[in-house]
Amino acid sequence: MKLFRILDPFTLTLITVVLLASFFPAEGGFVPVVEGITTAAIALLFFMHGAKLSREAIIAGGSHWRLHLWVMCSTFVLFPVLGVLFAWWAPVNVDPMLYSGFLYLCILPATVQSAIAFTSLAGGNVAAAVCSASASSLLGIFLSPLLVGLVMNIHGAQGSLEEVGKIMLQLLLPFVLGHLSRPWIGNWVARNKKWIAKTDQTSILLVVYSAFSEAVVNGIWHKVGWGSLLFIVVVSLILLAIVIAINVFVARKCGFNKADEITIVFCGSKKSLANGIPMANILFPTSVLGMMVLPLMIFHQIQLMVCAVWRGATNARPRSYRRSRKAAPRKLKAGVSGAAPVASAPRF
Repeated sequence: MKLFRILDPFTLTLITVVLLASFFPAEGGFVPVVEGITTAAIALLFFMHGAKLSREAIIAGGSHWRLHLWVMCSTFVLFPVLGVLFAWWAPVNVDPMLYSGFLYLCILPATVQSAIAFTSLAGGNVAAAVCSASASSLLGIFLSPLLVGLVMNIHGAQGSLEEVGKIMLQLLLPFVLGHLSRPWIGNWVARNKKWIAKTDQTSILLVVYSAFSEAVVNGIWHKVGWGSLLFIVVVSLILLAIVIAINVFVARKCGFNKADEITIVFCGSKKSLANGIPMANILFPTSVLGMMVLPLMIFHQIQLMVCAVWRGATNARPRSYRRSRKAAPRKLKAGVSGAAPVASAPRF
């Protein structure tokens, strides 16, 4: 029972879909149908991401440039450097695609919803979290495909600069169209956040089913045993611990207050499952897609669990420790879309 309390409902659904694809993979004439539905779902997902992005929220928190600069460095510089070093070192003899999967994980943007949620629950600077997480998600559409082409090719992984145009068309175009449509659909999106969240999750589940169906047909579970799964868990924990430790060190050395330190930790140490799986579906061949996203899927759950523990430890600290955090603003101005603190645990 404790396991079901730790795992959020979406993660349990994700595991169920992986099992479904393992026993009942899409084969034959069903494959084009699944791929067509998946492509449409991804376009809808990024259209809605664009429609949800509030320029007012970004402007409201954008003045804290030092914090945002470091969060971007942590996401798009620190993580990739660690990923490259790890892939170059390759300390354990496992399938090379797992190393490529970790490298891909390291170049993804940060999450939006869960980063803001944990920042709010831990008493961090929510306005800055909204700005940093939104900016990271937006920049990731441009930077992540470029990093795939530049960084992963150096290490002989899949992906190339030719895929950048493809991902710009399939992800960026719907995103831009969604954002441009905000004047007409913005209020509807704000009123139907639960439905939008379900759309996001359904899109991810479709990609996971499609990816693992192909992977099962190609024998993924003959290549990935319990030893490989343990390897992914251990590496994910080590990677996350290093990034959090560096973020805390930099935040304190640069003189950030406690609220900003919390924001830096939660926004600078997360990787987006919502962006990562659809991007992988476009960037990589279906024959290797399951192996490429497996580290991301496991890292996603580990980052939520570790951040939940960190948030609990932060809230358990002495009152005198927490008082110093009140100097930083914790709420955005009234009327700013998406600025309210999230009161429940994130789903992805």
